[in-house]
Amino acid sequence: MKFLLIFIVVILSTHILPTQSAGKVLELSDRFLPLRKEGMWLMKFYAPWCGHCKKLEPIWKHVAQSLIEAPIRIGRVDCTRFSKVATEFSIKGFPTIMFLKGDDVYTYDGDRTREDIVAFARRMMGPPVQHIHSENDMNEAKLNSLFFVYVGSLETPLYQDFHLNARHFQKDEFMYSVSPQVMSNHVKLEKDPAIYVYKDKTFYLFDGETTSERHERALEDTESEDKNSPTAPTPTEPTSVLNTSLYGWVTAERFPLFVKVTRGKFSNIMATNKFVVIAVLEENKLLEISPEMQDFKNMVRKVIENNREKYHKDFQFGWTGSPDLANSVAMESLSLPNLLVINSSTYQHHLPEDIPTYLTPEAIEIFLDSVLAGEAPSYGGSSWMVRLYRAYYEAKSALTDMWKGNPVLTAVLLGLPMGFLSLIFYSICCADIMDAEEEEEEEEYHEKAE
Repeated sequence: MKFLLIFIVVILSTHILPTQSAGKVLELSDRFLPLRKEGMWLMKFYAPWCGHCKKLEPIWKHVAQSLIEAPIRIGRVDCTRFSKVATEFSIKGFPTIMFLKGDDVYTYDGDRTREDIVAFARRMMGPPVQHIHSENDMNEAKLNSLFFVYVGSLETPLYQDFHLNARHFQKDEFMYSVSPQVMSNHVKLEKDPAIYVYKDKTFYLFDGETTSERHERALEDTESEDKNSPTAPTPTEPTSVLNTSLYGWVTAERFPLFVKVTRGKFSNIMATNKFVVIAVLEENKLLEISPEMQDFKNMVRKVIENNREKYHKDFQFGWTGSPDLANSVAMESLSLPNLLVINSSTYQHHLPEDIPTYLTPEAIEIFLDSVLAGEAPSYGGSSWMVRLYRAYYEAKSALTDMWKGNPVLTAVLLGLPMGFLSLIFYSICCADIMDAEEEEEEEEYHEKAE
């Protein structure tokens, strides 16, 4: 009997316990609230009925496995059972992903992929600016494919601007500092201190002026104007991340040359204040595209690479495997493959006049030049009429997708409200008819009595 008990314990420890600890996803309740400020937490707030939550579940387990050696706890809370937790964190939609570090709470707004969520957690675990000490650290940083790096002394106004922006962009971007000795092995230093962005396997220099330099120049201009006119001097704006010259550069340079456009990145891409050029393709369930669309994508990429210096300042290029995103902007079902250009300032969009499948590299350049010159036909915008039509188009598209996916459920969802409305209108109309018949009967009765 003793050996049997030992055998059962061994079986449980070797099969059940590793299965529960391998994922390291903690199922939490409202008892978690007193512990939320102890250490670091990566939390998922979900509802069991939510389809997006179910889709995220296997990804969340992979996230936990990827962070198994990190000093962070991965958890999830069913907000339908523990509404107190949902109220504490002001949860308004499902799923919601948050990173908790002491009193600070950071909400994740990116794509729900393992790689992006893990990168978000690793950024938030460390300081806003992480220091690169050696060549090995630099090579490890390059695995991120895109990051910003400060070179030089940490006691300069430029570093103050850099650190201010690093705190602001920590949720989305990797920010590093490095000594000139290490950096000189990777790029020829043009000035010290300096800031570079690493993307597309190349370092690009920030050549703008610092906030302090801009303030000094503005002060000199004000003093020269004061000598000519006795008006009161204009006060200097307090330094914030939004009025640093570095902020606009980071916002414009935070994406690679040909980025994949997704709904999670779309708002940040539109914030670049550039023309956003999107090659509209369609991926299958395996995230693959057809050879025809691959050829179209390669052609667009070649145009971009051959004309980087010409177009980089005014255009942000990308591609999407989800036509629904482009159709929502264009408010029509675009033929595939296609090319869509969006003005991020006016929200107007442009489409090539030629049939997209017959586009050539030369035709694409002519189209982009006409957009830049303001000669290409524009559509859409941000007027209330356009917004109203876009809301109608998106509602119609959503109902169409629902019907294609599950016609029975769609019929029930639409039929029940219509049925209730019909009963209400019928009861109102019938009540009027019955009241009229009763009045007629009363009148006939009184006439006979007289």
